[in-house]
Amino acid sequence: MRARVRRPLRRRAEKRSRPVRLVAAVASRTRGGFKPQRGNVVRTGYRAVLEQLVADGVTHVFGNPGTVEQGLLDEFGDFPEINYVLTLQESIAVMAADAYARAARKVAVVQIHSSPGLGNAIGALYQAKRGHAPLLVIGGDAGVRYAAMDAQMAADLVAMARPVTKWATYVQHPSSILRVLRRAAKIAATPPMGPVYVCLPQDILSGEAVETATAASPPSTRVSADPALIAEAAGKLASAARPVLYVGDGVAWSGAQPEVARIATLIGADVWGVDNGDVNLAATHPMWRGQTGHMFGEHSLPIFRSGDVNLIVGTYIAPEVFPELGDVFAEGAFGIHIDLDAEAIGKNHPVDIGLAADPKTTLQQLGDAIEQRLTAAGRSAAAARVKASAEARSRERDAAIAADAARADQTPLPFSRFMSDFARAMPPGTPIFDEALTNSPALTRYAPPVDPSAFFQTRGGSLGSALSGGLGLACARPGQPVVAFSGDGGAMYVFQALWTAARHRLDVKYVICNNRSYRLLQVNIQQYWAQAGVADRPFPLSFDLSKPELDFAELARALSVPARQVRTQGEILPAIEAAFAEPGPFLIDVVIEGDVHPELIGLRCGQ
Repeated sequence: MRARVRRPLRRRAEKRSRPVRLVAAVASRTRGGFKPQRGNVVRTGYRAVLEQLVADGVTHVFGNPGTVEQGLLDEFGDFPEINYVLTLQESIAVMAADAYARAARKVAVVQIHSSPGLGNAIGALYQAKRGHAPLLVIGGDAGVRYAAMDAQMAADLVAMARPVTKWATYVQHPSSILRVLRRAAKIAATPPMGPVYVCLPQDILSGEAVETATAASPPSTRVSADPALIAEAAGKLASAARPVLYVGDGVAWSGAQPEVARIATLIGADVWGVDNGDVNLAATHPMWRGQTGHMFGEHSLPIFRSGDVNLIVGTYIAPEVFPELGDVFAEGAFGIHIDLDAEAIGKNHPVDIGLAADPKTTLQQLGDAIEQRLTAAGRSAAAARVKASAEARSRERDAAIAADAARADQTPLPFSRFMSDFARAMPPGTPIFDEALTNSPALTRYAPPVDPSAFFQTRGGSLGSALSGGLGLACARPGQPVVAFSGDGGAMYVFQALWTAARHRLDVKYVICNNRSYRLLQVNIQQYWAQAGVADRPFPLSFDLSKPELDFAELARALSVPARQVRTQGEILPAIEAAFAEPGPFLIDVVIEGDVHPELIGLRCGQ
């Protein structure tokens, strides 16, 4: 559905009849953009901003309106090529744009309100910065003329945005509006990518804009590395006995998944994901081992110490919440690091070769150099490692599926019982946004991530990314359903995102893993207890969401999204069939097993 600001027909007719000294359509299209027309017609910054977005190929703006942005929002009706996706809270707009940028592989645009709106967006912007999502965030302000008044909603907006963005600024004169927007888009799209914030004061936008709207010019980053260093790295990898690859989302943005797969197979290297949310190697590849820890360095340490030659690509080591403070690699291990983010190379732990270069280009050259240096014995040893890993992974998967089958009749349902049916019914190639968290292993067991364009996980730590992210995926993948998996705790952060899906008829199938708790916190505190030598005891009641019980199906219907709740095996298939038969959004509330104690929750303050 096209999201446009609808105006009464009479008002449109009145606007066209106004004198030309007021705002009117004042720009003509030229090759590559819009050129201002001269004469007595005034072209305001409001219109110029939207002309710039059109010149940059923007088709969607995710936003939440405010009074100081009213002039800009008023112009959207004259730009049918831009779909304004209305969200009901700024963090939803940012996280939806984050998913859109990742799925569409381009800069996504967000429009937010001034100080309260920016405050609402801070957590989501932090997540976008951690995940290197290229977002152009435009925010409103009452005007430079009011800066000295300490008026309502006054704040240092640039200072607020700076810690959670790659770049933050405000436009100081109408003659520089488009120049600043182009610079911001270029910065967002240039590795290391990230969100940028541009404050557009109302009195600046209401002035005359004289710049031509032309597309921004982010540079090509298909840069290769020093051939001598590639040769040295290839020699080390070709002769390694225990090579290990660590990959992050710099691989996905570069499109280097085939090159990672080639090298992993060539040298028989284990491949681990680090701080990633995209598909950097198909989960079905025999050398894929999963992700390193996200919480405690103790979990990741044995992994990092397993290799004698370590190749790090498109990420850094190691970004857990509580990382290991000492050396993490085995003594004498050789380290190679490839990334377009030069700051990430050797960031926490030294490496022997650091290559600030494009992952795809460099891995192509590195793979060719390895081929030339592999001996017959080396090829045989690598093939044996690949074969052994494939067999071990097959056994592990068979054992996990057998364990799922042994629990399938339990009530409440294990999520694996639901997911096995859902994966069979889901159309091939359906894009997935995974914020299932503790239920993600069951999800990926039955729907293994293999397509880089069709699987995205939460990253950065902010809850609520799936319900919001489903909006962005649906906008980037029109004409096909998308699926967003969320935990119950995360869903409640942004549940109003469903209203946006209903308003714009976005084909998102929402699945809520409803275990009536913050299960991830329960898992983390168990690790904390083990680390501190504390005996197991009941979880804090602040982790329990069972009283009062959350009925997500009822909540969804209140937001005009059809829904079903699933509690038994017999309800699974009818709910799935209803979801995929619905042409718009649909929600399935899957009530699954959880460690909850509603009988312990009283009425005392603090519980």
